[in-house]
Amino acid sequence: MDISTTPLRYELLAEVGEGSYGKVYKAREVGEKHRLLAVKKFNIRGDASETGIPVFMIREVALLRKMKYFNHPNIVQLLDASAVSVGRSLDLTLVLEYIDQDLSTYLSKVPASGLSQDCIKDVMLQLLRGLDFLHTNMVLHRDLKPENILISSHGEVKIADFGLSRIYTYNIALTPGVVTLWYRAPEVLLNSVYMSSVDMWSAGCIFAELFLLRPLFQAYTEVQQLQKIFDPLLQVVYNVVCLYLQQCLTFRPSSRISAAKALSNEEQMEENLSSFFLPDPTLSLPVLCHEIQRTHVQSKDCSPAS
Repeated sequence: MDISTTPLRYELLAEVGEGSYGKVYKAREVGEKHRLLAVKKFNIRGDASETGIPVFMIREVALLRKMKYFNHPNIVQLLDASAVSVGRSLDLTLVLEYIDQDLSTYLSKVPASGLSQDCIKDVMLQLLRGLDFLHTNMVLHRDLKPENILISSHGEVKIADFGLSRIYTYNIALTPGVVTLWYRAPEVLLNSVYMSSVDMWSAGCIFAELFLLRPLFQAYTEVQQLQKIFDPLLQVVYNVVCLYLQQCLTFRPSSRISAAKALSNEEQMEENLSSFFLPDPTLSLPVLCHEIQRTHVQSKDCSPAS
């Protein structure tokens, strides 16, 4: 499974995450570069020839290897991968470029006054470029959420964690059990066939979270999630705040905007992302919706007559 001619040598610095299959470490490359690395170490217990490597691990390695050679600036880069048998278990190691934090951590540090429009616009444009690259290469991420979007101290945005990703064709029906609930598109909740538009729904939810500083649709069952999506108050938020948000959160998947279309006229896209109403993220939902409606009416009253 090695993908580099010479395996990277590194020293582990600190454990930064843990999951059901393994741990993630911050590491430093040994040698001239001394660059920081993210090292994912998985331990598959039991006879690997019998139990096999979990499907999500195979998918992540395969997709990252495929995308490695494009070196897209908005996709996390896989630098090395190896699998070693240890007794009756298998140790799988992925070495990736190190990014300071994920978007969820970044948002938790934002002051109550919220992010600036320029910052929101920059994050979304980079996210859309990454999604456009994935979809052009027939890859669905299927688990897009703030925890799977990395953002560096320099403002670089990179899509990560491809364990649930799939390569798709236009006539395949994909399995419904994907995407974290709060960012799950209606067609997934309703067990319908879905395509790349599920990622655009998730992107719309993330866009709303950038200015609300909290998830737009926050429920704990699939039924509750659908109720949130069709809540008239929440529809005020995404129908008035910005046309782009409305285009992402369109119920009919075929009518949902694609990343390619959103980026086809970048000047218009930037203008669209710059023209939304930026609400106070500290307001409760009813007060927030009232404020949005009031501001929207005022802006229409003040617009020049045609």
